[in-house]
Formats: sequence, C-alpha cells, structure tokens
Amino acid sequence: MNKKIIENYSYEQELYDSGLELIGGTDEAGRGPLAGPVVAACVIMPKGLRIEGVDDSKKLSEKKRYMLYDKIIENAISVGVGIVDEKAIDEVNILNATKIAFEQAYSNLQVKPQHMLIDALKGLFGNTPQTVIIKGDSLSYQIAAASIVAKVTRDRIMIEYDAKYPEYNFRQHKGYGTSDHINVLKQHGACPIHRRSFLKNIDGIKL
Repeated sequence: MNKKIIENYSYEQELYDSGLELIGGTDEAGRGPLAGPVVAACVIMPKGLRIEGVDDSKKLSEKKRYMLYDKIIENAISVGVGIVDEKAIDEVNILNATKIAFEQAYSNLQVKPQHMLIDALKGLFGNTPQTVIIKGDSLSYQIAAASIVAKVTRDRIMIEYDAKYPEYNFRQHKGYGTSDHINVLKQHGACPIHRRSFLKNIDGIKL
C-alpha cells in the first residue's frame, strides 16, 4: 500500500479501532480569492476503502483532482457541499462565511457521521464529536477527500463564470489574485462576482 495513504489514515484508524464506523472529513476551497464563492465539503468515505492518490487537493494536478473527485463521489457513503457567495462574504466576512459553508455542507449530508475530522476551524457542527487537525488536508484521508470535492466543485463554478465574464479569465486563475487578474481588474473594474471587501485596499481598481 502507498506509504502516503498509510500516513494520512492514522486519525481514521484510531477512531475505527475504538469501534466507530462512520468517520467524516471536511475542508473548504476559496477563502483567499478575490472573486466567487467559498465552498466547503463534508465527506464520509467507507471504512477500509482507500482510493490511491487521495491527498491535499493543492498538491494535485487539475486532471488528477477531477479523476479522484469522480471516484470519491462514486464510492462515498455521503457527500455534502456548502456554497456561500461573494455577496455574503462581503456582508459577514470570509471567516464567518466559511463557517456557514461548513455548516451547510454538514446539513447536506444524507448520512451523519459519528465523528468529524476538521481542517483547522473549531466550534463547528454542534455536539458532533470531532477532532480539529492543523493542515488536516495533508494528514487525514477523509479531510483530503473533502478538500478534493470542495476544490473541484468551486473550480467548476468559476469555469461557468468564465463563460459569463470572459474578459476576466476565471477559468485560468479561478478568482485568485494573480498579476494577470489584477491587471484585468485595473482595466475593466470589478464584475458582479468580485468580493468588494477584498478589493477595497488594492489601488487602481474601480468597484
């Protein structure tokens, strides 16, 4: 078995050894971009099923993420996704918007976990037993699976926006603050999906 999979399965294995069966992981994508939503995913993968290659989504190529996304969706016991748009981000700030997205994702699970593994954020999901893991998307199989679902879901949303606002090239940078994105913003100003609260401190951009 792949050594990486063994390493990022230890949190789950300890819980399985305690007698639990339904272990969930959760992660988000899109806290940092200048445009578009923040997306969270909760995933419960079956005990004993370890899909080769599952890892922190940021470490994977787009092609690999899409392939693994399909396998995760096909095999998961349950998947929930939460999406909070740029208007809500501007209204409540990105941290609170991220928490809302996590809670949405959890509520959208058709099967609820006995224990949740969470990447970094505390105080989620009410009284559900949970373990918070710093850099959990690199250390937990379930969280890594959730990171892939969140990332692919958000990327597909941004590709749809690319067709609506082609001058911004969202397909390429997915709303992140690349130099090309900043230059286009200075030329065209913000479009409806830009986060005004993120742009207000960047000189030369018309909101």
